[in-house]
Amino acid sequence: MKKPLIILTGPTAVGKTKLSIKLAKAVNGEIISADSMQVYRHMDIGSAKIRPEEMEGVPHHLIDCLEPEEEFNVVRFQQMAQDAMNSIYERNRIPIIVGGTGFYIQAITGDIDFTQHGEDHQYRQELEALSQTKGAEVLHQMLAQVDSESAKAIHSNNVKRVIRALEYYRQTGTPISEHNRQQREKMTPYRLAYFVLNDDRSHLYERIDARIDEMLEDGLIAEVQKLKKRGCYKGMVSMQGLGYKEILAYLDGTYSLEEAIYILKRDTRHFAKRQITWFKREREVEWFHKPDFDYDEDRILSAMLQSLGEKGIYPAFPETEETINTDRKEDVSHGYSDD
Repeated sequence: MKKPLIILTGPTAVGKTKLSIKLAKAVNGEIISADSMQVYRHMDIGSAKIRPEEMEGVPHHLIDCLEPEEEFNVVRFQQMAQDAMNSIYERNRIPIIVGGTGFYIQAITGDIDFTQHGEDHQYRQELEALSQTKGAEVLHQMLAQVDSESAKAIHSNNVKRVIRALEYYRQTGTPISEHNRQQREKMTPYRLAYFVLNDDRSHLYERIDARIDEMLEDGLIAEVQKLKKRGCYKGMVSMQGLGYKEILAYLDGTYSLEEAIYILKRDTRHFAKRQITWFKREREVEWFHKPDFDYDEDRILSAMLQSLGEKGIYPAFPETEETINTDRKEDVSHGYSDD
């Protein structure tokens, strides 16, 4: 029998975190973060990282695991997430992958094999040097010539993904968009529930702007200043995240603060739009449009639980009193889980 797996995703700022806690508590689950920034220590405000007191005793994985100097990518995410899932299954609990990075989620649900084509370090270094000297747009134009579909899906500023797409084409002679399409056709090895939380576009954009204003009030600039003082710079993977690269550019004198905030809000809205487009391409996805539930989280949760029941996922691993007491003690004493 396939093991159960729940996905809770959606665009940035839609409200996944709070709902994920309710869902995890209802189904005896543990949460695995599918976020490319929350994995880093010292990067709390800009990543909208959940606070320990907000977890309500629910174990979280892949949060605060790496230092900003370490590289994090989809291959490393897949390895870490699968390790966490195995430990969760051993505890007779259900893993719930929560986050908005669609490719990370696909790496798990599609069990993508990344071992077939390794990295071409020399070519990658050449592309990175070209990006530094002539700008990211040059690489994006190169990608558009060989893989127009990927060029449309990947923002020109996302140099890491543009380079990977060019690298894949060089190695295989096949566009990575075709590879991704084939991967999406694979049958998942899990008994899967794939939930996408969404909102009206105008309301979502208002939430994004409000969240960024709140980040600035909470000390985003000071957080980036500390990272810069630590030695973090724009070429690092960790500093490519939304909120970090814009404020770092302000601190470096590239933008005024007003320009940096404008670009951050604009690019975050564009990112949310691309996230929605990605999830629309995924198979067997269930959409939960918040206005359809009058923004009532309990109604959304109830509908999700009904769907899980129909799929035979919930209830799957009923808790015992001994399990609850033991796990709650562990959660209080240890906070984050770095599995």
